[in-house]
Amino acid sequence: MSTVTENRTVTSEEAELAITRCFDRKRPVFLWGPPGIGKSELVAKITKEQNGHMIDLRLGQMDPTDIRGIPFYNKELGVMDWAAPIDLPSEEMAKQYPIIVLFFDEMNSAAPSVQAAAYQLVLNRRIGKYVLPDNVVIVAAGNREGDKGVTYKMPAPLANRFIHLELRVDFDSWQNWAVKNGIHKDVVGYVSFAKQDLFDFDPKSSSRAFATPRSWAFVSEILDDNLPNNIETELVAGTVGDGTAVKFMAHRKVAGEMPNPTEILNGKVKELKTKEVSAMYSLTVSMCYELKEYHKKSSEDKSTVVEWHSMVDNFFRFMMDNFTTELTVMGARVALTVYNLPFVPNKLKTFDEFHKRFGKYIVQAIS
Repeated sequence: MSTVTENRTVTSEEAELAITRCFDRKRPVFLWGPPGIGKSELVAKITKEQNGHMIDLRLGQMDPTDIRGIPFYNKELGVMDWAAPIDLPSEEMAKQYPIIVLFFDEMNSAAPSVQAAAYQLVLNRRIGKYVLPDNVVIVAAGNREGDKGVTYKMPAPLANRFIHLELRVDFDSWQNWAVKNGIHKDVVGYVSFAKQDLFDFDPKSSSRAFATPRSWAFVSEILDDNLPNNIETELVAGTVGDGTAVKFMAHRKVAGEMPNPTEILNGKVKELKTKEVSAMYSLTVSMCYELKEYHKKSSEDKSTVVEWHSMVDNFFRFMMDNFTTELTVMGARVALTVYNLPFVPNKLKTFDEFHKRFGKYIVQAIS
């Protein structure tokens, strides 16, 4: 009787640590995962953090000569020679960066002949007369065979040259990324409430649109309060699918009726009249965002430090008075671990009460 086992998977944050280690040892990495999960964005992020340069080659759209180069007659030597592709990094380019990432995207979507050409670079770090500079590292990526995309089975000798990592969707990793990249508060608030809607790709479904981290980023870009509601709904549905769009737009309508987060933090609003849970998530994200922005201001203008701590007190007071335990803990966790807000307990009037009521839950949430 055969045993079926699933592949081990990693979050984007775990993959970042693993890929960085592979870069240090110059070991090629292959990132597997469903569409829209953020494979290429992750590689670009790591490259940027290392002050490097990424060369993105979409192998699924290339011919073997795009990797191997083309032959020409070398009249000086009287032999056939090869002209290397201009996309591959030269020694001159390599000297300009501490690291160059050669990214073979859609590798297993490429025809076998193209994979064979890339194989020589992966295996020998050279192809023909061309040699990869020493500071070049190789990363490849592709969809899994069951993801409804065009894929070719990778030859075993090529697969054996890579360290394979399969990405999975992880809400906490996505939330950290979303906050740092300014994803719309309604998107972050809705997905925080409906985590199952962050990713609903089903390779068996005939739907053209489906929710992924990538498509939620698209939603964030297209939201506009000046658009007619029906147009905005159509755009969202065409991005994450009809069912998810209906739920999200209902959430967005209620979230728009929530009090202004600045007025809460200034102490002008102390009571929440509309207790719709998903909208409360959005409000929490909005308050954390405003606190982050004001902390930047207080770092530049020391005269506003006292006002900053007063706003933090109002933040905790409002949550304790209006939110459930779960939502209050979530708000504190987001503020502490996602927005990295530097609260100073001995300067907060609400700290003792908050710690007594919720301290044990906060420790569990951030540990």
